[in-house]
Amino acid sequence: MNFNLDDRILHGGDYNPEQWQDYPNILQDDIDQMKLAHVNTVTLGVFAWGALEPAEGVYDFIWMDQVFERIQRMGGNVILATPSAVPPVWMSEEYPEINRTDDHGQRHTHSFRQMFCFSSPIYRAKVREINQQLANRYGQHPALAMWHVSNEYSGACYCPLCEAKWQRWLEHRYHTLAGVNEAWVTTFWGSQYSAWSQIKVPGQLNEHKNHGMALDWQRFCTDQLIDFCDAEQQPLRAANPTIPVTTNFMAEGNDGHYIPLQGIDYGRFAQHLDVVSWDSYPQWDFDQSVSTIPAVQAAFIHDLYYGLKQKPFIVMESSPSRVNSPIAKAKRPGIHLLSTMQQVAHGADGTLYFQWRQSRGNSEKFHGAVIDHTNDTSNRVFQEVAHYGQMLEKLSRVKGSKHHAQVAILLSWESQWAMYREAAFGRNRKEYFQMLQKHYQYFWEHDIPVTVVTPDTDLSDFALVIAPMLYLMTDALAERLKQYVVAGGKLVGSYMMGIVDEHDQLIQDQWRPQLSDVFGIELGEFDSLYLGETNEITFAGQTFVTHDFDQLVKPVDAKVLGKYNCDFYAGSPAVTSHRFGQGQAFYVGARLSSDFITAFYDQVLGNRNKWRPDFLQDGNPVVSVQSRENEQERFVFTMNFSSTVQRMQFSRPLTEIETGESSQLVELVPYGVKVYSEPIT
Repeated sequence: MNFNLDDRILHGGDYNPEQWQDYPNILQDDIDQMKLAHVNTVTLGVFAWGALEPAEGVYDFIWMDQVFERIQRMGGNVILATPSAVPPVWMSEEYPEINRTDDHGQRHTHSFRQMFCFSSPIYRAKVREINQQLANRYGQHPALAMWHVSNEYSGACYCPLCEAKWQRWLEHRYHTLAGVNEAWVTTFWGSQYSAWSQIKVPGQLNEHKNHGMALDWQRFCTDQLIDFCDAEQQPLRAANPTIPVTTNFMAEGNDGHYIPLQGIDYGRFAQHLDVVSWDSYPQWDFDQSVSTIPAVQAAFIHDLYYGLKQKPFIVMESSPSRVNSPIAKAKRPGIHLLSTMQQVAHGADGTLYFQWRQSRGNSEKFHGAVIDHTNDTSNRVFQEVAHYGQMLEKLSRVKGSKHHAQVAILLSWESQWAMYREAAFGRNRKEYFQMLQKHYQYFWEHDIPVTVVTPDTDLSDFALVIAPMLYLMTDALAERLKQYVVAGGKLVGSYMMGIVDEHDQLIQDQWRPQLSDVFGIELGEFDSLYLGETNEITFAGQTFVTHDFDQLVKPVDAKVLGKYNCDFYAGSPAVTSHRFGQGQAFYVGARLSSDFITAFYDQVLGNRNKWRPDFLQDGNPVVSVQSRENEQERFVFTMNFSSTVQRMQFSRPLTEIETGESSQLVELVPYGVKVYSEPIT
């Protein structure tokens, strides 16, 4: 059943029957237990190349045929993966060139997943062969819902093949060596290139401190992944162009941080896929109690992955309980339903798990799964999964519905790459994605819908665009932001905005003229504070503490909203606003905490109720309210991210989908979720 044709929200996960071929009783239990768990979809074959092709040119599809038949009889879907993430051991031994070379120039032997070379002609040919076999055998199978290409693409290879491809990529981008030398300012430290062969991969044994080179290397690595993924897709799409294609994106985090993966420009990658999917593993209990912090972090990433294509996505991997981490803490009772319903509320059309059945051994044997090593379906985790699956069946008409927002947060992977490379102000202190999440938190707490977008997104449909720390900016983007404000939009910018171009070169007049026009200011000195050092600003009659960064600004025709209180720049402007064309632009010169962000957006928005959905009367900062809608119906998700009973109120009665009862007052048990609907007239 094609994903686009199945009217159910997907529920299931990674299924690895190749690990259980000697346990036929387990394979039969799987189907019976999937029915109990209300599972309708399995992801098959992610790490199965060794089982599918145990020796070169020798294929075994019998076991996979049987799985397809069992899932079809169950009325389920198969998301079929291409197995390129891990080649068979025999291939690594027979063709060592397929193994990745690290940035110290060392060629690996058979190794961990995603340790193949993207440039290897042999590996590309072998991947095409196995993908063609899968496409020929299963491309028309009625149970096939979607192709899952590889798994968690990541990393880079530094072998001679990749170096040659890097040089060709640069020649295509810049045409001449003079263009490279100019873009990278190689006259600094006297590193001009006079032959393409001189430009080595930026590994530990070669030049790797040039900022322009480092930025282009990140672009090249993203292009490598996209090019390899495109090649993987060709036989799949040729076999059946109606089957959609995805690959699973990632997030990363520790010590309370959880942000999108930093090393790949998923904004560009998403344009080569039919559906965005991602692997969601927030640290729900990192501080031993559920709080709104992980909820905000996860919601931000959901809204980003929705925003990449402005349409529903799939959570390809998640855990019904603990994850494979240094502290493998179990989800508290109720958190599974809360966290998975949050996925759907923000635009997910599927919740899948890694994995269906817990592995018997190896590196993720303690990672949470629907079925644990006891094979017990009466335990709490399984029962919570089954309850969620049952609820999804009542929510099937939510599938395909959209979520609409007036507010956009602009995220740029290229800005992140360039800022991280810049060491002068502390690489790890920039926390670009984390600062976007701090701005996002205000809107999450006040139930104002947000879409997270990338720089090439059409901004005309948004009433407010938030673009703090947009460090790298092209002339074209600066002009688009200017025209956005001229046409009536509100724009928020901040310190570190628009001060380098696409080559990570400083703008010679310190700031782009479009930004000077829009914000009505010129930039003054930039001050980086020591750890623990602070300043203060006065804003809206209150005093707020600054930390990390203070940007001095010089108003031209902007209105000063806040001033610094301390140090040599006491009395200097810190926060400004400027009416330009039909719109307005706000500039925040300092890094400030959440209390300032709240006061600031209260002023930017004016009447906050005009920005919230009209079905809300009273909000609650620990109850997240999100909505999706199609042409006929609106679906409203209310989610209590606290350990106490919470209440909130609608402005008109809505119908609870599970009970069929209508109400204006919502009461939610600790970590409780209720979903409502109303017709759109």
